[in-house]
Amino acid sequence: MTNPHKREMWILGLFLTAMVSVFAALTWRVVDLKHAQREAYEKSSRRQKTALVPEKPRRGQILDCKGRVLAASIEAYNVFVEPRRLREYPDQIQVAAASLQDILGTPGPEICRMIDESRNPGYVKIKPGISPDERALVKEINLPAVGIETDWNRSYPANNLTGHIVGFVGADNTGLSGLELQYNTYLQGTPGQHVFVVDALRRPIAVQAGAGKDAEDGLNLVLTIDSVIQRFVHEALKKKMDEYEAESAVAIVMDPWTGAVLAMVSLPDFDPTKFSKTPQDRMRNRALTDPFEPGSIFKPIVAAIALDAGMIGYEEKFDCENGFWSKYGGIGEFGNHQYKMLSVREIILHSSNIGMAKIGLKMGQKKLYDGLKMFGFSSPTGVDLPGEEPGLVWSLPKWSKYSVTRIPFGHEVMVTPMQICRAYSILANGGYVIKPHIVRAVVNNQGEIIEDRQPTAGMGYIIKTEVANWMVRKAMTDVVNEGTGDQAKMENVQVWGKTGTANIAVNGHYDWKNYVASFVGGAPAEKPEVVVLVSIRKPNRSLGKGYSGGRVAAPVVHDILENTLRYLGAMEGETMPEPQVAATAQSVSTGI
Repeated sequence: MTNPHKREMWILGLFLTAMVSVFAALTWRVVDLKHAQREAYEKSSRRQKTALVPEKPRRGQILDCKGRVLAASIEAYNVFVEPRRLREYPDQIQVAAASLQDILGTPGPEICRMIDESRNPGYVKIKPGISPDERALVKEINLPAVGIETDWNRSYPANNLTGHIVGFVGADNTGLSGLELQYNTYLQGTPGQHVFVVDALRRPIAVQAGAGKDAEDGLNLVLTIDSVIQRFVHEALKKKMDEYEAESAVAIVMDPWTGAVLAMVSLPDFDPTKFSKTPQDRMRNRALTDPFEPGSIFKPIVAAIALDAGMIGYEEKFDCENGFWSKYGGIGEFGNHQYKMLSVREIILHSSNIGMAKIGLKMGQKKLYDGLKMFGFSSPTGVDLPGEEPGLVWSLPKWSKYSVTRIPFGHEVMVTPMQICRAYSILANGGYVIKPHIVRAVVNNQGEIIEDRQPTAGMGYIIKTEVANWMVRKAMTDVVNEGTGDQAKMENVQVWGKTGTANIAVNGHYDWKNYVASFVGGAPAEKPEVVVLVSIRKPNRSLGKGYSGGRVAAPVVHDILENTLRYLGAMEGETMPEPQVAATAQSVSTGI
């Protein structure tokens, strides 16, 4: 029989053990709450007492060289909901949805769905870009967990005119194309955050001092682009492209002394405000992304290299074989022209393929290759826009026995319009290197220059000034006065340039039905103000209007030069009034 005293002692011991265990657990819980989980509970408590309100920075503006706005951010307001607060009171979701649907025009079930499916417990956007009236009504109903935030909508006043230059931003205001992408780190700014003390219904009571930070607005870009010249170029190029039912077209206007790009148009173009509905092909900036065999516009460059190297003389004559040379795979002249003995000037004037082939032979592969590399072919120009292709000049081991005779008249090489425009600028400025650029300066909202982006002009000569001047003032001036570039001629100023009608290479063969019609030149010849390139791809030959560079592209250069030089005050007569694009752009506040 069990001893009653021992049994009582056993029960007492068990009770004391249980009591000690309970007190130990309580002690552990107190320590856990006070130390281990203190931060988590404090954070939860602060979240109930405070609200974090992000502040989005205003994205910087993009301005042309005269301060006209090409891209700007306009203040807007969004309605948002804090799902976790409404989920604490399920009926409040229906109340909020019913109240908001009448104001915002968004069906109540859709609002409920957005709140229920939100992966972010602290935020879901119900409607962006609400009107002032909607904003006032949302504030008036004073619903818990429903708020209004400031946002920014990107605006492009020039629309299609500068779409390829400025580019566009995505839904998160991050640059996706053009300068918006290239200079995103400058433009985007730094987000801020403010902390508010709130009541039980999550209504702000006061700003919590010492917490949060202000947003820093993005910096602004001032471009070399002049939207007035851009308008001249766009209108002239579009008119000619439509007239000839061409596939695409490119034009560039450049200051040959600094490399500043004053205008750049790629057609077909696009409106950056509608980029999401635009076919990808229209958004390609062909001035940078589409290398092509240049044809005869390459001839003055190669001839200048040969003259500079002393491999040929100015008055040296070359036998152009009466229109066909059977050697080196057979070389003929465009239009079946028949030439005999021609000087270098006459080879450029008449655009002789055979004459250029013989100049190539006199140079030899190494001199020709080195000269092309010196001009920067097969390397990007470094212009400050994304997507630039380097073109192609094959390395010497890949040259065939025909290459030295084909490259001089613009075959077996691929170049971009920007590379050609730079090369002609080198000839126009007397032989020194320039770097094409679009952005002139980065400035803050007080108009202070944060960063001067203009490259140093005159970064060393690559050909002799006398050679460059002769090529511009004599050979290419004669092309306009006496040769195939006559449709670029102007009455009040001497134009110079070179035509090109290039075959299109397709899968290792030439398309003999379609061509690229080009003209590159500038004015005035004594000291060129601008260099202009126009290249029109696949003008419709069946129209019977012609398809050559002299017929299709040269008239466009004439129109661009006439309007641009008059606008710049570089020819006789009054300056032209600015087109409507300037007034439209200026109607948006620059904030500078």
